[in-house]
Amino acid sequence: MHTVTAVAHRGDPYRVRENTIDSLRSALQQGADAVEIDVRLSRDGVPVLLHDETLKRLWEVDRPLRTLSADGVSRLTAGGVPTLEAALAATGDGRVMIDLPGGPDARVVRRIVDVVRSCRAEERVYYCAGAPAMLAVRAADPAAEIALTWTTLAPPRPALLDAVRPRWLNYRFTLVDRDLAARVHHGGHLLSVWTPDTRRSMRRLLDLGVDSITTNRVDTLSALREGRADRG
Repeated sequence: MHTVTAVAHRGDPYRVRENTIDSLRSALQQGADAVEIDVRLSRDGVPVLLHDETLKRLWEVDRPLRTLSADGVSRLTAGGVPTLEAALAATGDGRVMIDLPGGPDARVVRRIVDVVRSCRAEERVYYCAGAPAMLAVRAADPAAEIALTWTTLAPPRPALLDAVRPRWLNYRFTLVDRDLAARVHHGGHLLSVWTPDTRRSMRRLLDLGVDSITTNRVDTLSALREGRADRG
């Protein structure tokens, strides 16, 4: 039976604040196969977990991350924003999808990949973002597992696929229909989608045979997947 990979978007954000250690642990307890995290660099080059450019939305601190050291971020958030190193330690042997928001340059990408390597987490980490960031990941780690995020119905150019060598093509879930799923699979890729949060959307995607679903409601996805397995 085809089994979809359940990926927890930024942890378990409906229960615990996103991109925190507690949120990642909660997601794994809810049945996630992998947790998705957003990683950016602090002013002093430390990879930390934060989706936005600033601390405003999550931490009510209107300061850009790029102006703060890692120690400064920790002080302003009472330790709430973890480093990538701490997040990898907290997830144990669990799979981790690293999203690279903001169009990071090659220097930033290399730093993040270097931390993954220093933590000996290469075998359980994979990366997602658009083409420029994924080209930088491929240059930094020829063996990296990549989910190329694609936001249009027009397929990626063969030359780009040859350069990035993604294992996954990662689409917004509303773009996915039976024809797109068939095209992705025919091309030899796995199909990853983000971020459906309703049972109806998840059921439709499961029926289409997607290979991975990234969701804010990983408990709901886990329950749906288990129910299908029980029915055989």
